[in-house]
Order: sequence, then C-alpha cells, then structure tokens
Amino acid sequence: MPASPPLAEPWRSVAVELRRRGMRWTPTRRSIIEVLAQTTGHVTGVDIVERCRRRDPRSVASTVYRTLDLLEELGLVQHGHGANGREEYHVRPSDEHGHLHCEQCGGQWDLGVSEVAEFVAHIERVRGFSVDLSHLTLVGRCPACGPEPLRPQSAAIRRGAIRGP
Repeated sequence: MPASPPLAEPWRSVAVELRRRGMRWTPTRRSIIEVLAQTTGHVTGVDIVERCRRRDPRSVASTVYRTLDLLEELGLVQHGHGANGREEYHVRPSDEHGHLHCEQCGGQWDLGVSEVAEFVAHIERVRGFSVDLSHLTLVGRCPACGPEPLRPQSAAIRRGAIRGP
C-alpha cells in the first residue's frame, strides 16, 4: 500500500483514541479513516467496505463495521436507515437530522430539527415516545417528480377528514 498523506483533524485523533482504549492502529483502520476523511454526507456500510478494499484488499467487513461503531461513539459518524431500511452512515454529522426520500427519483434530503420539531413534540407528548431523528425517514415525492397519487389515508389527512388527538 502506498504511503498515505497525514490525516487532518478530527481524523488524526482517532489513532490516539484507539491506543488510549487499548486498541491497535492497523493499516485497515487507517484505510477506513482515510476513506471517511474523503467522504461527505451519507454512505452505506457496503460502500465503505468496498472503498476500503480498493485501498487495501485485506480489509475485512467485520473490522470496518466495528470501527464504524467506535467512530459513532466518538461522534465522527452517525448511523441511520434509508427508506429501504439499509443502514447508512452520515460522516461528520453537524447536527441531528432526519431525511426526506423521493420514491420516484431516489433523491434524499436532510430534514432539520426545526422542520420536524412540532411533529416530534406531538409524538413525545401523546405517546411518551422519544424520537431519534437519525432514524426518521419520510418517503414521498419531491417537487421535481410531481405529486404522488394519494393513498386513501394520505388523501383523508390532507382534506382534514382524519385529525390527530
């Protein structure tokens, strides 16, 4: 494997943190960090494994996923689930957010806390349920794809026939 350039913060600190926890700083772990340092936004675990294997064919999926778990503890990645249920990672999340997913074109957009605050507060108040936005994905159609054919319950909600408590 060719020599790698120095890592920028916060990625450089990962090696120190691994050693502090009694873990080794291996070529595979360095490869994972290098891949993530060049990634922004959302990426699947499978994509990360494939990118690591292109850098170092000895990369093992289980090591990648264990390292991703550690990096989530450190706040460098946050896992969530896309519209199809697959696990995704948001690299260096700046804030907690959910997602909008267009079922027509496959587009995905971040859904900020302020956009869903009233909905989340309602769920917490009525159900006593604490919402983790990183796992919230709303599926529908984006403006570019046009309105979706309304499902019966969605149509009833929009015309006001179904109301919340």
